Amino acid sequence: MATRRGQLLDGVLLLDKPEGLSSNHALQRAKRTVDARKAGHTGTLDPFATGLLVCCMGRATKISAAMLQADKIYEATLGFGEETDSGDLTGHVVFQAPPDAAPVALADLERVLPGFMGEIEQIPPMYSALKRDGRPLYEYARQGIELERAPRRVTLYRLDILDFSPRQARLSVHCSKGTYVRTLAQDIGRALGCGAHLTALRRTAVGPFSLADAVTLEALQAMPRPQDALIGLDALPAGLMPAGSTQKDEL
Repeated sequence: MATRRGQLLDGVLLLDKPEGLSSNHALQRAKRTVDARKAGHTGTLDPFATGLLVCCMGRATKISAAMLQADKIYEATLGFGEETDSGDLTGHVVFQAPPDAAPVALADLERVLPGFMGEIEQIPPMYSALKRDGRPLYEYARQGIELERAPRRVTLYRLDILDFSPRQARLSVHCSKGTYVRTLAQDIGRALGCGAHLTALRRTAVGPFSLADAVTLEALQAMPRPQDALIGLDALPAGLMPAGSTQKDEL
């Protein structure tokens, strides 16, 4: 029976997070809709980004550690001609290509992309949740403070051009955990010499889970039984749940 605290539900909800909501706000709305007592997600999306948010209810939260290590796939739209301090459309412009600069050609983009394939180093953006002295970096950034950040090694498995124009390009990015697609956009813009930033970002896969199987908040809220959207523990891909955790245990 449902209580004010919610039901003891176990399973995974694949949510198509809308633009404008933080990952936590989207999770909390989904949690209330399915009336779950315990919920968490396995990897944050920025508010401007959309796409796959893996929401874990009850004992399914045990897969969080495995999912944080999982590879991810994004569709990233890069706007050419400007770099922002945040690496995306929410930031302030810090570099602008001169008006007489030659437009970006498809051949230019095809020339620079291989340099970002495989294992590369990225410097984490100041607008990130990484902490220094107990404070997230974005708090320093909002005060106009820039701190030294150690580079991180990440892996890009695939970079495919989906659409192109001289003003923007849409890429499919298959990457390892810890990859900042905003930083990738900045670095591509610098390699091209014109500057670039993310104008849109959509996550299409997390480990074995695909956006094709996700449900929107609106569709979830319209369901007579939104709990039916959960993937049960026994139906999860093999190896995600720790051994023995499909047995009933204390929460």
